[in-house]
Amino acid sequence: MKDKNLPHDIQSKSVEELTDLANNIIENLENKNNLESSIDEYHMLIKLNNLIEKKFQRNSKKISESTKEKIQEVLKKDNGKKVK
Repeated sequence: MKDKNLPHDIQSKSVEELTDLANNIIENLENKNNLESSIDEYHMLIKLNNLIEKKFQRNSKKISESTKEKIQEVLKKDNGKKVK
């Protein structure tokens, strides 16, 4: 299942907003007696999970890259200082 099938407004949401949406779907599913009629909600939940995972990985990569750049800047500053 591709997250391309999700509406654009869902794809543009933050990880936190997507998590809240997924939690709401789970809560609705838990309250239903006939889970066979909930196939569409299960599919949506799987798509949301995939989208959350991809966004989390992208965010994690950005944080790692930013941290690496900041460490390099600090190291350059430290190397530029002369020790007496």
